[in-house]
Amino acid sequence: MRPFRPRRRAAVAAAGAAALTAAALVAAPATGAAATAERPAPAAKPVPAVTGHELVKGASSPLTIAQCQANWGINCYTPLQYRQAYDLNPLYRSGVTGRGRTIVIVDSFGSPTIQHDLDVYSRQFGLPSTEVQVVKWGHVPPFDPADADQNGWAGETTLDVEMAHAVAPGAHLVLVETGVAETEGVTGLPEMMDAEKSLIDRGVGDVITQSFGATENTFPGFAKGDFSSIENLRYAFRAARARGVTVLASSGDAGPTDATEDGTANYPYPVNSWPSADPLVTSIGGTQLHLDESGRRSAPDSVYNDYGAGGGGQSHVFARPSYQNGVAGTVGGRRGTPDVSMSAAVDGGAWVYSSYDPTAVGWDVYGGTSEASPLFSGVVALADQVAGQRVGDIHTALYTLARAGAAGGIVDVADGTDNSYDGVTGYTAVKGYDMATGVGTVDAARFVPALALFSWLH
Repeated sequence: MRPFRPRRRAAVAAAGAAALTAAALVAAPATGAAATAERPAPAAKPVPAVTGHELVKGASSPLTIAQCQANWGINCYTPLQYRQAYDLNPLYRSGVTGRGRTIVIVDSFGSPTIQHDLDVYSRQFGLPSTEVQVVKWGHVPPFDPADADQNGWAGETTLDVEMAHAVAPGAHLVLVETGVAETEGVTGLPEMMDAEKSLIDRGVGDVITQSFGATENTFPGFAKGDFSSIENLRYAFRAARARGVTVLASSGDAGPTDATEDGTANYPYPVNSWPSADPLVTSIGGTQLHLDESGRRSAPDSVYNDYGAGGGGQSHVFARPSYQNGVAGTVGGRRGTPDVSMSAAVDGGAWVYSSYDPTAVGWDVYGGTSEASPLFSGVVALADQVAGQRVGDIHTALYTLARAGAAGGIVDVADGTDNSYDGVTGYTAVKGYDMATGVGTVDAARFVPALALFSWLH
């Protein structure tokens, strides 16, 4: 994929509840709601490099799983179902909500209605809302819903904020809005890294979630083996490591490859993306949840590979870090991604509320690994609260707890399917670590205290 581009993410006409994009490859409801074609990328401007897929746009209220199946042939989930699926409720009952911890969310442009939208989202599901502290970095232009770049990033922002809050409802949220759209290569990344480092230096934030990235081979100098353009952007992550801040990034939405706005392959060979591939960043891949109405699993998690595929593979820039020495047989001599995975499939997507686009106010269903990273940021915030301190770089903990099995709260994903995409062979989910889902996913009731304890002992 061209990591974190809004493929299959476009507003569609709503008739009754909602409709589907034609590019989603799912039939429109039998009621006759007509799907519109995906909005093409503006010819004169680069496409925002955000992840995620949006199928349902502008529903008046969230539907049940059965209704989503009847109308569109997909599952769609609420945060209450996620809480059951990831075994979060025992933590909430004991007062672990992320209270006292701060999640930093970084997006270009942001959303002008983010506080209102989070309040509506929270009321719908009986969650306590929280103030979103907005930090504007640089000149952030006035929001124009007709601007495809800004509109796409507003959707990404909404997804990021609501997913982080869904898992850690007691955590403080800081939304950093930058004024330059991140695309491919270095464009937009210096502003994002400057903003992150500024907050880190001021002690703001315990965990940073990043639902963006650019393929390594689009950075200047890559073809000549000169990786200085990437190395020169790592200062925020080095500062995070020194301050004990956990940094996450989505692994991408086109398996081992890259994709254009219309979903066709750009690179017919495996690629990886930065910052996900950075050894200082925890790469968050994608799974597909299979839940009943109560949120209980009807089948084990599988690889996210429905209308996209979770990113993963070997970095072309970074050598294998020491924390992956135990999985050298899988990653070889290179940094392998992802490290761990959360829900990302569109068939099993998350309900999200937004009103930034006045032509499509309402409830949407989103998927993509840009859902997975903020979900996991909430898990980290919970562990920070239990530990009473920042858990910091969690790589060693992840791979150590994976070897501990169920006691460590890591749930292996080994369904045998892979994250191939658009004709490019991907990686298969097998027992143990793999480059489709990393070490797997988490049982939060076990993983959160185990991660907190690990941070104390190490």
